[in-house]
Amino acid sequence: MGTTTPPRTLAEALRARGDESLAGLLRARPDLLNPVPNDITQLATRAGTRASVVRALEHLDRFALQTAEALAVAPDPAPYDTLLSLLTGDGLDDGEQRDDAGAAVTAALPGALATLREQALVWGEDDRLRLVRTARELLAPSPQHPSPTGLGPTVAEATAGMSPGRLQEILAATGLPATHDPVSAVAALSALFTDRTRMAELLDTAPVEALSVLDRLVWGPPYGEVTPNPTPPVKWLRDRGLLLPVSTRTVVLPREAALHLRAGRAHRVPEPVPPVVTAAAERDPQAVDRAAAGQAFTALATVEELLKLWNGGGPPILRAGGLSVRELKRTATALDTTEPVTAFWLELAYGAGLLASDGETDERYAPTPAYDEWLDLSAQDRWTHLATAWLPATRVPGLVGGQDAKGRALSALGPELDRSAAPGVRARTLALLAALAPGTAPDPEALLQRLRWERPLRGAAPTAEGTDLRSRLVLWTLNEAELLGITGRGALATHARALLNEDEGAEAAARLLTPLLPEPLDHVLLQADLTAVAPGPLERPLAETLSVLADVESKGGATVYRFTPGSVRRALDAGQAASDLHAFLAAHSRTPVPQPLSYLIDDVARRHGHLRIGAASAYVRCDDEAVLNEILADRRSTGLRLRRLAPTVLASQADPGSLLEALREMGYAPAAESAEGDVLITRAGARRTPPRTPPAPVPEGPPTPDATLLGAAVRAIRAGDTAATVPRKDPTAGPPGTPESRPSGTLPRTTSAETLATVQAAAMTGSSLWIGYVTAEGSASQRVIAPVRVEGGFVTAYDHTADEVRTYPLHRITGVAELAEEGEGAG
Repeated sequence: MGTTTPPRTLAEALRARGDESLAGLLRARPDLLNPVPNDITQLATRAGTRASVVRALEHLDRFALQTAEALAVAPDPAPYDTLLSLLTGDGLDDGEQRDDAGAAVTAALPGALATLREQALVWGEDDRLRLVRTARELLAPSPQHPSPTGLGPTVAEATAGMSPGRLQEILAATGLPATHDPVSAVAALSALFTDRTRMAELLDTAPVEALSVLDRLVWGPPYGEVTPNPTPPVKWLRDRGLLLPVSTRTVVLPREAALHLRAGRAHRVPEPVPPVVTAAAERDPQAVDRAAAGQAFTALATVEELLKLWNGGGPPILRAGGLSVRELKRTATALDTTEPVTAFWLELAYGAGLLASDGETDERYAPTPAYDEWLDLSAQDRWTHLATAWLPATRVPGLVGGQDAKGRALSALGPELDRSAAPGVRARTLALLAALAPGTAPDPEALLQRLRWERPLRGAAPTAEGTDLRSRLVLWTLNEAELLGITGRGALATHARALLNEDEGAEAAARLLTPLLPEPLDHVLLQADLTAVAPGPLERPLAETLSVLADVESKGGATVYRFTPGSVRRALDAGQAASDLHAFLAAHSRTPVPQPLSYLIDDVARRHGHLRIGAASAYVRCDDEAVLNEILADRRSTGLRLRRLAPTVLASQADPGSLLEALREMGYAPAAESAEGDVLITRAGARRTPPRTPPAPVPEGPPTPDATLLGAAVRAIRAGDTAATVPRKDPTAGPPGTPESRPSGTLPRTTSAETLATVQAAAMTGSSLWIGYVTAEGSASQRVIAPVRVEGGFVTAYDHTADEVRTYPLHRITGVAELAEEGEGAG
């Protein structure tokens, strides 16, 4: 009675687990929770489905995957020592550093095996390890899907269908005695290939050229092409079963022979230890923080400039969604950046909810109302808003300019840029940076090697150029982190470490970033060449007014603004008077206002509004007839089709806006007026979309369940398993053990009267019942309940499945059965 029976199935192995172990399985494989399995048997069935197993295998690290691959080529079941031998070799070879590698594998194997067991990919005791059947089918070698181990089929698999006569010929060639049947012949040949001594004696008689052929096949691929008349070395190998035919022109090296030649190793290079992320450079942490803060400030300025550029309504949206290539180039030119970097800023603003479609018939991009709220935040809070939007984003700006699976171009802000793997790769990349000492910039190639070890691309090794998606995501993460100010000079900044730390978060990051950001200035330096120099960031009211009054000529550590007649006219159009502009410049300049600038303002103001334009289609009104005569005589006005209505009024067939722009191009300073004759003030546009929510990230799979959900799911599975396996009486069947008794696990069926009577009796005696229940959605389930009260067509009972008291309508109970007394139901 003190011994435990080894599990015979995966369901039995799961049933023997504790609640913590089951919760670990559901945490590691959350797809098993959708929906919550009714019992352990259903959980085991779902854990063995192809889609779930593929997902679990793709989340293994390289050594855990190598362990599973070794089990896939081992006997089923396999003892622990056999698995260890496949990973370390049998110790009979003279390879260099085998002792060190073997020690590392021996130390790491228990952990890898524990991971596979936790995820229900391996079950059984150490003397009978079994790989889940679906995983074995996926990882075992086959001609269509070669194994990463490079091994081929076993002798038994390769000789399936071979004639008995041919098998006897192979036995004779190898010096083995003849057998009476093919099964014993295959067993004898397999035993020869797995016997180190006899196999070595056989290979000692092989021609040198034959050994060269084996060397080319031993580490894979194990298949080779042969001619109808093979060379003597190939014929020697084929005659002795060291090469077995797959087809008329293809032969294969059997697995047992390959393992002998490999000294028992399933993998050429086991990788039990993750690669170390080496440093490319060691920098001063304070210099890193300053560089990151400077780039963070540049990021804020760039996003603000981008949205100010589209403040009055951005470019149109393509019919298929996204931004056209021409508009992307135009925006990149305006921001003075490259197109890939511009795509990043666009996607960052879009992901942060600052930019969206306006939803009009002629759809265009425009800032959202959230942009105005973002502008009111402090610089450090604006940065944390952008950074926290970037971290979980699934949209990948680096894909812009590429093509999708159908060969269509991927555009910025387009619908096909989501990649669910991006947040996980980004988070893991930054976590590896955070694990380094402050100021350490990692070697990108070492970082790639580490991440490939953690999540190897099963069945497709990455190319030397790192063209697989995950490698590109890593490199894009490094570039984007530098642009955003997460890293400085390649190393993770202190405020970014706080942002990534769950115990600190955005508030701590903003607090650390604050002293590193430059303070906004309230002044500029006016110069005699009609320019103004802002030696740093300006306060928002000053910056907004100056951006209307002057044009930005250059940006950098200091911003240079240039005053032109057009920019001054723009300020006058916005409702400013010449006296207001003089007062503004005098108040905010640390240098005297240059005389040329004063003259420019006065000259433009004197001519501003001299011409008035309204809607006729459009008309031009001026008190000075000579000015109108000059306009009519100008050849450039021919396209406006002007004609005189009165000495001081001209009419045009053009619309007022076109007429206004045309006269400005001719050197005049007209002003628009309303129907009442008042000058129309044109302020900077502030087109906004309706309130929009930021785009939701596309999850890579089901979310990781929290502790509450895991606890409830485990209780439900346990209770359902109890309901499915507990012995019970069946009022409609004969005594337990008789042919008339109902099969175990069958949903009970009783009449309404029998149901009511049994439930009432259980409520009186305090006993538990097994019930069949159908929900309002029509799904059937089995439950074990302890009735407390029966009244009004409802039964109130403690539900062992939900671990709480619930009320059930009696009409939804399909039947009941009493739980058997101890000892019943076993026969």
